[in-house]
Amino acid sequence: MIDTRFHSFTGPISLPDLLLKSGHADLAEKAGTEVKITGASDLAESKPGTISFIARAAFARKLADAAASVVLVPNGFEHQLAPGTAILRCEDPYGVFIDILNVLYPDDTRRITEATGAYHDENYKLEDNVVIGAGAVVGKGAEIGSGTVIGANAVIGSGVTIGRNCVIGAGSKIECAHLGNEVVLQPGVVIGAEGFGFQLKSNRHKKIPQLGRVIIQDAVEIGANTTVDRGTLSDTVIGEGTKIDNLVQIGHNCRIGRNCVISGMCGLSGSTILEDGVVMGGGAGTAGHMTIGAGTIVLARSGVSHSFPAGSNIGGAPAQDVKMWKREIVALRRLSKEGDKK
Repeated sequence: MIDTRFHSFTGPISLPDLLLKSGHADLAEKAGTEVKITGASDLAESKPGTISFIARAAFARKLADAAASVVLVPNGFEHQLAPGTAILRCEDPYGVFIDILNVLYPDDTRRITEATGAYHDENYKLEDNVVIGAGAVVGKGAEIGSGTVIGANAVIGSGVTIGRNCVIGAGSKIECAHLGNEVVLQPGVVIGAEGFGFQLKSNRHKKIPQLGRVIIQDAVEIGANTTVDRGTLSDTVIGEGTKIDNLVQIGHNCRIGRNCVISGMCGLSGSTILEDGVVMGGGAGTAGHMTIGAGTIVLARSGVSHSFPAGSNIGGAPAQDVKMWKREIVALRRLSKEGDKK
């Protein structure tokens, strides 16, 4: 969700005015509604007053439970809508939505950086027995629970909350995030930086504002120099008890379940879902927008390109059931030996 602790909001604003300010006067003329826009969201988290979008008619099924007041849709789109939801047709719904985000939440990257002040400003809340190391910075409105240790030169961004008995390693950086109790970040971890989101254009790629958060539940441990990107509109979530090794990349909107284990140099592309208890070997990666079922084991260096059910044991690139993968390896070796004999 978009949390105004982190992302400054300029609304509420009427839909026609919002479209005019975002450079879409043609759409403002046919908006046909004076509804006040009170925020933006993806369809799954929409509520009255918000504006959302679908990029292609293939995603129309997501409208069934949408509660947004306005949804941007492709031209020619026809679909039964929930009461109280209006549609606005346009050629490029995603592009228009990006322009709207830049009006509702302007200069987000700059604002977040500027909002982190020196810790001695004392515009934050600390419980008892918090230790703040030399050179560390704690931003305005941050909250840190008792018994937590903040290492030297760490940066805790404006509005960030950190639970009790946590350890934040030296040089770590946290923004747009809420951490539970007993979380351990090894040195150099980056939590809540912008996700890698661009609408690809032939002349100049269009930056997609990254307005979500990172939610880290209790007893999570994250290894040195790992990065966890904040969500685009929804949250990146790491479940209770999960352990993540060094040099891991977790993309925006990923949702990692409880008690997962992710080994070093793994990479999770955006919107990957790991259900509870998934184990990923070193260097494995996912293609994103897919689900790996609970208890699945992903062997080292695997490339996971599609979803797998709970209890799978997969390996290879593209990843498949381990037994099938091993049969293919044996068959290839056999063919290679037969070729050498000829």
